[in-house]
Amino acid sequence: MFQIRHTIKQGARSVWKKLSRRLLKGVLIFQPEEKKVAAERRLRGREQVRKLKASDVVVVSFGKSGRTWVRVMLSRVYQTMYGLSERAMIGFDNFHSMNAAIPKIFFTHDNYIKDYTDHTDSKVDFYDKEVVLLARDPRDVAVSQFFQWQYRMKPGKKVLNKYPREGADVGIFDFIMDEDAGLPHIIRFMNLWASEADKVKSFFLLRYEDLRTDPEGTLRRLMEFMGSPATDEQIKDAVEYSSYENMKKMEQKNTFWLSGGRMVPKDKNNPNSFKVRRAKVGGYLDYFDDQQVEAIEQLMESTLSPYFGYGRREAPKEETKTS
Repeated sequence: MFQIRHTIKQGARSVWKKLSRRLLKGVLIFQPEEKKVAAERRLRGREQVRKLKASDVVVVSFGKSGRTWVRVMLSRVYQTMYGLSERAMIGFDNFHSMNAAIPKIFFTHDNYIKDYTDHTDSKVDFYDKEVVLLARDPRDVAVSQFFQWQYRMKPGKKVLNKYPREGADVGIFDFIMDEDAGLPHIIRFMNLWASEADKVKSFFLLRYEDLRTDPEGTLRRLMEFMGSPATDEQIKDAVEYSSYENMKKMEQKNTFWLSGGRMVPKDKNNPNSFKVRRAKVGGYLDYFDDQQVEAIEQLMESTLSPYFGYGRREAPKEETKTS
């Protein structure tokens, strides 16, 4: 019953957000698109600053870095820790409302806060917070963003975030090399966080690849950082529950129906439209020829901060057949 009441409350917030954005568009209907975009980004920034100030922990990530996977793991730990519904996915304060021992966690892609605060060259807005930066190899992120843009992203979001327009004929290599939507944009995002990390009160670098190679150890350290140490059994259960295979099944069955559209495929017949798509480390190599891979590697080597530990990745060599 409590979960239903909280869902109604969240729904009311969502309706208000949508209404405020529509009202803004109505007021600016005769203004140029550039001004409309700037105004909406500022409005979204104001909404996010409110959550940022009220949060206990902030989880920052560029889109397609594995945030949904982390949310499912965290949700499962808290479900087993406090006996909460399996249908609920942790959001901002929904789990905190069910049990005050659970921190209010603000999940953000850090897209719009700077549009409201004008702090474009620093992360001063986050300095006094406990921050988890979820990082993933930007080459894999860029490829996943391409499929997100192609199959899941709403037309308005494409305009708002300077992605190619709806219906644009853009190939995957051109997309990931695009200054506004692709690898250069992701690297700028990561580099700024790398340069500001030591200024944050409490900072935890959570690498997607570390979660893949050592999910239990990495999740255990994350829970300790968040002030919610878990037992070995709770950690193991959460890792098994959030396995790639199980998350695909949950998306198909719409298990997290209380989480809106976060875990819902756009087209059940198209695997590229699923939120949980491949989850492969180094999977970007499957999409490019040797010349394109070399251009990607050179861009990485010349621009990405070494803070994250992402170096050149060689394509696996084909086995030589013997008679």
